[in-house]
Amino acid sequence: MNTAKWIEYFNRNRQNRPEPDWSAPVTVPTAMLAPLLCSLEQFRLGDGGGPASLIALNRESFRSRTDEMKQIVDLWFREEAEHARLLGCAVRRFHGRIITSHWSFTAFCLCRRLLGVRFELQVLTLTELVSTAYYRMIRRHSPDGPLAALCELILRDEAGHVAFQRDRLAGDGVPHRGLRGWCWRLQFFVCGLGAATMLWVNHAPGLKAIGGTRGEFYGEATRQILRFIRSLRRKEKPAPIPALWARPQSVT
Repeated sequence: MNTAKWIEYFNRNRQNRPEPDWSAPVTVPTAMLAPLLCSLEQFRLGDGGGPASLIALNRESFRSRTDEMKQIVDLWFREEAEHARLLGCAVRRFHGRIITSHWSFTAFCLCRRLLGVRFELQVLTLTELVSTAYYRMIRRHSPDGPLAALCELILRDEAGHVAFQRDRLAGDGVPHRGLRGWCWRLQFFVCGLGAATMLWVNHAPGLKAIGGTRGEFYGEATRQILRFIRSLRRKEKPAPIPALWARPQSVT
């Protein structure tokens, strides 16, 4: 993997990030606000609001492969912490709480810690994919301009994170052909649906409140996962870096 490319990308991505206008009048109808706010409070915790780092017991086996990889991982998680900051601004805008624990997040972190860094990296990759579906739905249905602008910023980052994970997996030689390739794709897809279901269980009330549906969410999440799998099968070369000026798109 071209580590210099990703160091340059993460450093450039910190530039030209217009802050949402948090002082603008709140335009979320009262009936929508409570379930939407609850979802944002929980998502802030999961998207960089907890430990903004790899936490698997054997994490250093990946993080310390090279000095460049250590730098990339730190830059990646710095962006995750930025997501938590942005979501925290939205929570405060709607007069919500900054929560520090939730049963689903505790279970998520326990699995990441105990099941090894390879499993943790896969879980984080799937989280990026299903989170893309979540943010796309909120951007599509949001009645609040600053909240939609927040989603635009985070989707820009998620596009880069997904491309980085695709490049990482391609460099690690993920199996493509034969029974091993089929089994890898099947387990990745099944785990992806599990991640999507966990997100839907926790955040369905908020997404439904602004007009989202179960079918829309699962359709978007499935599309992101399958495109990621297909892109790995097609790729012999590293993933292109997303253009920072482009509107975030689905993984291709």
